[in-house]
Amino acid sequence: MKSISLAEKLGHITTHWDPHVIADYNDNDVMVVKLVGEYPFHKHDTTDDFFLVLEGEMVMDIEGEPSRPLKAGDLFIVPKGVVHRPRAEKEVKVLLIEPKGEPNSGDSDRAPSAKPRL
Repeated sequence: MKSISLAEKLGHITTHWDPHVIADYNDNDVMVVKLVGEYPFHKHDTTDDFFLVLEGEMVMDIEGEPSRPLKAGDLFIVPKGVVHRPRAEKEVKVLLIEPKGEPNSGDSDRAPSAKPRL
C-alpha cells in the first residue's frame, strides 16, 4: 500500500490520448491521461467508460444527445454500448478506470493505446 501523486504521474506524460496505468483496482486499470483535440466517436460493448476530470475542461459528445461540458472535479460515466467522443479545446488531465485489457479505442478505427505503467 502506498499513496500515489496524480500530479507527479501526470508530469511524466508528454503525449495526448495515451493513458498510463498508475494503479490496479480489482480487475481494473486506474490510469491518468492528457487530452487535447477530439477522439473519434466509439463505444465499448461490454463495459462502462469512467472519466474524472482532474484539471481543465472537456466535452463529452454523446450520439443523438446534447454534449456534456465537464470541468475539474466532474465525474462522467458513459454506459456500455453508448457511442461517445471526448474532446477538449485545451489540454485537460483526466483519471480513467477501465477493465484490464479493454482497448481505449472501443470500436473506432483508431489503434488502441499501449497503456504503459508509470
